[in-house]
Amino acid sequence: MATVEIKPDIYWVGVNDRTTDLFEGIWPITREGVSYNSYLINDEKKVIIDLSKAIKTDIFFDHISEIVALSDIDYVILNHMEPDHTGVLRTLKRMAPKMTILGTPKTKKMLEDFYGITENIREVGDGETLSLGKTQLTFIHAPFVHWPETMVTYETTQKILFSCDAFGGYGALRGTIFDDECGDMDFYLKESLRYYANIVAKFSGPVLKAIEKLSGTPVAIIAPSHGLIWRKDPGRIVDLYKKWAEYATRQTEPAITLVYGSMYGNTEMMMNAVIQGISSTGVPVEIFDAARTHVSYILPALWTNAGVAIGTPTYEVGVFPPVGQVLEMAALKRIMNKKAFMFGSFGWSGGALKKIRDIIDPLKWDLVETYEFAGGPTTEELKRGEKLGADFARTVKAGS
Repeated sequence: MATVEIKPDIYWVGVNDRTTDLFEGIWPITREGVSYNSYLINDEKKVIIDLSKAIKTDIFFDHISEIVALSDIDYVILNHMEPDHTGVLRTLKRMAPKMTILGTPKTKKMLEDFYGITENIREVGDGETLSLGKTQLTFIHAPFVHWPETMVTYETTQKILFSCDAFGGYGALRGTIFDDECGDMDFYLKESLRYYANIVAKFSGPVLKAIEKLSGTPVAIIAPSHGLIWRKDPGRIVDLYKKWAEYATRQTEPAITLVYGSMYGNTEMMMNAVIQGISSTGVPVEIFDAARTHVSYILPALWTNAGVAIGTPTYEVGVFPPVGQVLEMAALKRIMNKKAFMFGSFGWSGGALKKIRDIIDPLKWDLVETYEFAGGPTTEELKRGEKLGADFARTVKAGS
């Protein structure tokens, strides 16, 4: 994509990445891609807000050079130090030796730790302003959204919030950078939720604090570091982030996430019976085979749905590893206060249930029912599984 003017003298100079397989080395984006949004203000002072991952250095520099010479850059504003925002920094510093790097106080040490940069750094305080000529910027600290040094930058003339990772999402940009020109909004909303659940969810408290802190700031455009720029309806993505953040401590959706694994088909047979029971109640359910679905795609459902049905055989006196890994990631992301139902097959002894309790008890999940059976399920056991599925669904619906 070419450089895009957002407002007079304010440009998107970012890049798309459709070649990286794993975002942060963990989360799959092979199909979806991601954008690294960077912004250039061409005023009396030339400013770049956030940068790009090093893999796209040449394209990124070409975009900047369409507007200004790299050597003329006065400031680089680092809202966040993660390398997908800063990877080109050392090279840019060589090409723009006079530029000053701006960031929160915690940014200074990270610059030395990540890049060995110790000179031409200026710390900016919370609420500090910077005049570029016609344009004025205000820096607003937003710690732990989602690193401790994070801030956002607000352009006061056009009321543009450069929000960094806040209000962002996966998904390479498909020919446009703006929400009102997007032809597949469902894709970007889904990928924004997946991004939130994967990257930001553990920091939901700071997200809510940042939204409250910004509530009195008039915002016409939200320009995040990943995903669409929101100019038609910037409040839409803020409201969604607020809703998702509140799921950390408040009521979630009256729906069920069913995560299962099956070695030889016995637990899968019971899963089908449980699903039949759940579906008979009209409660929505999302089904994931943990052995064949990356946890990145399961976390959004775990985050938003009130109920979790866990189907797992006992494996070496413990939980089936793919299912256990999903639950351990849920614990890492602090997915709290779910209603849960565990079922599964065992051979000569159980053990899965104990391991599951070890994982979910600290998360305050209410394990309302368990059902373990030996070997393959009988007709009567399948009927019981169907009933338990329906009972569990009604419990989830009543509690949401």
